[in-house]
Amino acid sequence: MKNSQSCRFCRTVLEHTFLDLGTSPFSNSYVKAECLGEMEPFFPLYAFVCSRCLLVQLKDCSTPERIFSDYAYFSSYSDLWLQHARAYTDMIQERIKLDERSLVVEVASNDGYLLQYFVKKGIPVLGIEPAENVAKVATEKGIPTRVSFFGERSAQILVEEGKQADLLIGNNVLAHVPDLNDFVRGLQTLLKPQGVITMEFPHVMRLMDENQFDTIYHEHFSYFSFGTVEQVFRKHGLILFDVEELPTHGGSLRIYARHEADHSKPVESRVAALQDREKKAGLQTLDHYLSFAEKVHHTKRQLLSFLIEAKEKGKTIVGYGAPAKGNTLLNYCGIRTDFIDYTVDRSPHKQGLYLPGTHIPIHDPDSIRRTKPDYVLILPWNLKDEIMQQMAYIREWGGAFVVPIPEVRVYP
Repeated sequence: MKNSQSCRFCRTVLEHTFLDLGTSPFSNSYVKAECLGEMEPFFPLYAFVCSRCLLVQLKDCSTPERIFSDYAYFSSYSDLWLQHARAYTDMIQERIKLDERSLVVEVASNDGYLLQYFVKKGIPVLGIEPAENVAKVATEKGIPTRVSFFGERSAQILVEEGKQADLLIGNNVLAHVPDLNDFVRGLQTLLKPQGVITMEFPHVMRLMDENQFDTIYHEHFSYFSFGTVEQVFRKHGLILFDVEELPTHGGSLRIYARHEADHSKPVESRVAALQDREKKAGLQTLDHYLSFAEKVHHTKRQLLSFLIEAKEKGKTIVGYGAPAKGNTLLNYCGIRTDFIDYTVDRSPHKQGLYLPGTHIPIHDPDSIRRTKPDYVLILPWNLKDEIMQQMAYIREWGGAFVVPIPEVRVYP
């Protein structure tokens, strides 16, 4: 059964395991108190690597409608992410000279965290967001938002209405797309002849180098190297003419794409430089991908050893954050309330709920000040500096932070 799926890009039969994380519920399917006694669906969290195009991808186990139509992730609750969005807006406006005659379209626009900065500059925008509850928040901010999944058909509808994008943005959406070819065809359709696409997504090279296996979860269908994503875009008439390496989400790429016929934007030197680095790192060989699993098994043993030793000494442990990546980590390692009393999250949309699978309760951050735990396990480790600064007061009672990725490390 595991070998019955074809690559979602090149249709090669998938035969090679990248990582088997057992079974897990959807990582954003937080549980209400009244539902704790009900059956919770678990699905295989099993990643393949394609032997032909080297796309790392999950086996399909559900539809995007089931995963994303009512979503618990709101981008505006991370200060660092808002700073990132504001800086991007300033940079891209200057780079491609956007003004009041332009149209900026963002696919998977979430709660308007990014488009709000274009609106403040007087630049027309349109958000496309499949989660109705999240899109409602954006609309209330005054950001025009369509509730829709994006693909070739939805792009054609917009073009028929006279809408094409000077700038087409997709931040952390490419990995969430099950029908990759339809999605990129939609980008090509919606982009003006001289327009620019920018997409941000986690870089599989960083995932492997820094053991970020917890970024694998059902909502992420694909995991890209630059070499693979270049193949995908080129197939649909789009050329990647620049790339930036970003610190976000543990290490991401921001790619810049244009139409094949648009020769006004030469290919920058950073493209060849990254291609060369990926080749030297082994990302063009299947064996490199097949070596990753043992590193993950070691981290699981290391984290469980730390938690067992701490509990045997009578220490109290709580979590910080309720991110999707944390749910992968906790479910894969079998960590429940026997190890972690509760976790906290700044988002009121998650407070009062329980983590999927592990049923660890989610409280507000002030709970940590009240209960004075010995250890705070930081689940969104990519935000560890921001969190340790916000929660520095735990050192008043001798508390320490624990970061599990890339390996277990304690910050007293």
